Amino acid sequence: MAMSMARGAKLVFGRVSVLKERLFSPKNLLYTNVGISIFLSGAGDVIEQHYEILKGQWDRWSFTRTRNMAISGMSIGILCHYWYNFLDAKMIGRTLGIVLRKVVIDQLICSPFCISVFFLTLALLENSSLAELKEEIRTKAHRLYIAEWIIWPPAQIINFYFLPTRYRVLYDNTISLGYDIYTSHVKHNT
Repeated sequence: MAMSMARGAKLVFGRVSVLKERLFSPKNLLYTNVGISIFLSGAGDVIEQHYEILKGQWDRWSFTRTRNMAISGMSIGILCHYWYNFLDAKMIGRTLGIVLRKVVIDQLICSPFCISVFFLTLALLENSSLAELKEEIRTKAHRLYIAEWIIWPPAQIINFYFLPTRYRVLYDNTISLGYDIYTSHVKHNT
């Protein structure tokens, strides 16, 4: 019995290892990163919507809202995939100085750009006017940017210091699930 369980565990872990190598290979990494981003952005919205339903703010779950949030995750997933590759190619190494420079550059360049892409993607999906997009960025983007400065510097120190490039978006999205819930709240809170 124990021998059979050991063989079964070895088989499962072997398959998981092969799957991990395929998913995070250079050939498939963009697709993996985008898929993770879509899934977790959608999941964050589902969690936020259910919370809003429990609080009595919404009557029922909106598929369209979740779909749009998931698509915004696709935009951000593509952006982060290329951003991390670029940043790691330009700033090679894992010394504390390099890691801290990456964190500051990430916060000053990538964060505001990602927030803008997030609102732009949703504005396109919702057929919002340019004036509506500008107003939403003016009234809501600062809340997301403040949250970015609270959440991401410590998370990115871990990301840039310990993880290889191919796992950056996975780690980013794992941390981002909580942030995605907040993002959905900020976006849809009237």
